[in-house]
Amino acid sequence: MDFASDNGAGVAAEILDAIAASSRVRAPAYGADDHTARAAAMLSDVFERKVEVFLVATGTAANALALAALARPWEAVFCHEEAHIHDDECAAPEFFTGGAKLVGVAGEGGKVTPESLRETLARFPRGLVKSPQPGALSLSQATEAGTIYSREAIAELCAIAHAAGVRTHMDGARFANALVASGLSPAEMTWRAGVDALSFGATKNGALACEAVIFFGPALAPDFAYQRKRGGHTLSKGRFLGAQMEAYLKGGLWLRLAERANGAARALSERLAAAPGARIAWTTEANEVFAVVPDATVAAWRGAGAKFYEWSTRSLDPERAARPGETLVRLVTSFETTESEIARLVGFARDPG
Repeated sequence: MDFASDNGAGVAAEILDAIAASSRVRAPAYGADDHTARAAAMLSDVFERKVEVFLVATGTAANALALAALARPWEAVFCHEEAHIHDDECAAPEFFTGGAKLVGVAGEGGKVTPESLRETLARFPRGLVKSPQPGALSLSQATEAGTIYSREAIAELCAIAHAAGVRTHMDGARFANALVASGLSPAEMTWRAGVDALSFGATKNGALACEAVIFFGPALAPDFAYQRKRGGHTLSKGRFLGAQMEAYLKGGLWLRLAERANGAARALSERLAAAPGARIAWTTEANEVFAVVPDATVAAWRGAGAKFYEWSTRSLDPERAARPGETLVRLVTSFETTESEIARLVGFARDPG
């Protein structure tokens, strides 16, 4: 019963086969191979426009390098106060941007709100020498609470940012999960709503180690190839990234894998909500379930060897937060999560004894 993270899942067979096949053929180095070229062309098709694509091996690199292209060292990057770039990337965004300040913005359910963004922007007036200048806005889709921004919400936040001269970035580590949950097209969820750059994740959804930094216009990052190289994230055997991304996209594999993970999360959420003393903290939209459960359930899960995280957050309405004798937990499903795992976990919740 492993619900700790989708990072714990394996590699989809189709992607593993593609890596092996690409290893049997010699190819130009540093991403100048046919696999990488085809993957870039496929991403342009996915997003319904010519996009600038740069492959990297980790989500931290994708986020930090993308923000380095959008924000200068003396600028501020606005994000939710519990965003992954803010709390979980060991100051990599600050490092790669050369010192840009991450500024947390409050909001329920991991979401930046228009009101909180306007209030925060007002604290950093453009032209005030002693203050970091407004530089970039980063939105996580899906959020750290597993919630999804609507197309209208993305468009409103991007419009506020652009009006303030701020470029926009989307952390899409779980982009596929958010996409299939939203019912939107990739274009609708990104550039048509005002997103300038996207960290397009594949690793959490069946790849070995592959992410793409995507710019929706060549003028946004004319020097990004040099930034990536200087940052140590231009792989010499780049074809292995290209082969992963090509296989990930081919035939809609990425969407099928995400739907499996999301379906498992929906099933887990529905059954867990019916267990005695349990309640779902936020509506389950992608592949993360946040639930408040009795401490006895947590102990039963631990005793049975289940893997998950006890969670803390400032992003949950106090009325729905854990009370004495209760614990907020995060349960993450993947494309490999089985019905038997879900049934066992829910069984212990129904009868912790």
